Amino acid sequence: MPKPPKIILGVTGSIAAYKAVELLRLMQRKGWDVWVVMTECATQYVGPLTFRALSLHPVPTGFYASMDPEGYTHLGLTEQAAVMVVAPCSANTMARLAHGLAEDVLSAAALSMDGPLLIAPAMNVKMWMNPATQENAATLARRGATIVPPGCGALACGATGAGRLAKLVDIIAAVENILPAG
Repeated sequence: MPKPPKIILGVTGSIAAYKAVELLRLMQRKGWDVWVVMTECATQYVGPLTFRALSLHPVPTGFYASMDPEGYTHLGLTEQAAVMVVAPCSANTMARLAHGLAEDVLSAAALSMDGPLLIAPAMNVKMWMNPATQENAATLARRGATIVPPGCGALACGATGAGRLAKLVDIIAAVENILPAG
């Protein structure tokens, strides 16, 4: 029986972080081995214990100083990973990824990832439409990242427009398009 593909799910600080729990479950239903990494801000929306209980793997969060020295590092996390999915991806994390900054475990893992990177942004419409954010998305796409554009509609902040996390089925379909057939 073939080994299931290892998927890294990066969760960032967005109100849409709660949707990452269901995304994890959908990925597991596909038979994928999902490992979660979170930004410190993401933990304000959904706790790492939720992801640890569902994934059955440790969940590194935040900055290196907060990591268990006996645990694995960003390099170990991405080892043999088929794809890294950052969903939801905040404007802040997108900027760090576009500029190669590695100030926390999630961005360092993305920087050390040998395989494909998939970004599913989620933020306020004004943040999404800002030229800096658009340039960061374009930069990541030019480097080979797959960008699953945000959906349009009512946002948590009360605004309406582009910025909602893409439908989870669309994110799953994008991952399936990246994974090697087998």
